[in-house]
Amino acid sequence: MEIPAQSPSPDAAPARPAPPRPPSSLSPSRAADFMRCPLLYRLRVIDRLPEKPSAAATRGTVVHAVLERLFDAPAADRTADLARSMVAGEWERLLAARPELRGLFTAAEGAADPAALEEWLRSAERLVDRWFTLEDPTRLEPAERELFVETVLESGLTLRGYVDRLDVAPASGDLRVVDYKTGKAPRPEYADEPLFQMKFYALVLWRLRGVVPRRLQLVYLGSGDVMTYDPSEADLRAVERKLLALWEAITEATRSGDWRPRRSPLCGWCDHQAVCPEFGGTPPPYPLVEISGAPPAVGENGPV
Repeated sequence: MEIPAQSPSPDAAPARPAPPRPPSSLSPSRAADFMRCPLLYRLRVIDRLPEKPSAAATRGTVVHAVLERLFDAPAADRTADLARSMVAGEWERLLAARPELRGLFTAAEGAADPAALEEWLRSAERLVDRWFTLEDPTRLEPAERELFVETVLESGLTLRGYVDRLDVAPASGDLRVVDYKTGKAPRPEYADEPLFQMKFYALVLWRLRGVVPRRLQLVYLGSGDVMTYDPSEADLRAVERKLLALWEAITEATRSGDWRPRRSPLCGWCDHQAVCPEFGGTPPPYPLVEISGAPPAVGENGPV
């Protein structure tokens, strides 16, 4: 039987709005944020502080779009000339969706800087050109491009992300997971993070399809390197254990409000130094102070 809601008495204290719930999902980028710096994770996922767009990240978006849509053309037409010709169009498409990006190419007084834009477009074309020295798109027929993948583990944790390209071998059905990077290949001491991202995707695909991907492939367009790794089932089980431990740490930080900054060489690229104690700043008031300690509810999805 439905019980009608009671009207509050005149003397009752006004009800406070419920605090926002923490997310119960992880993507490779958000997992990397927490491992790199717990405070960065909080500022991005819970506080959702805005970050300035960068020319490098925007170029990566455009190049990814070109490499995705190039496969719409018949195999014989997938040439470097065609790919280069697509760069300006993909920039205009992105600009239509995000007009604020126009500000990346303005002079100090606010006027447009056509020379800066032209050089940026040429730099994107050079990255596209380099891809043709690493892979031959006329011999590739991807099964999926920009594939959104998502699975829920037995713990209730949702894993999700976007796979740049998924190749399936016609004869064996083997899976190859391909990720494009528009930067340079990292030094060996920094190689674990991108490989962890790829293992993350492999774990999700394994849970979804019941098949461990045969190969993980990172294509670094900035330096012309291709890195590959052949995962095993044991690898992916270890990644799952690591993600569960990571989520326990995130859940505990959510309950306690203890999001400690971690200084690293990457701090120089962080937009949040002004609110970071490592640089003399003070974080904004923590918005989840009323969380009672219950673990996050399934379905409260954080950003990818």
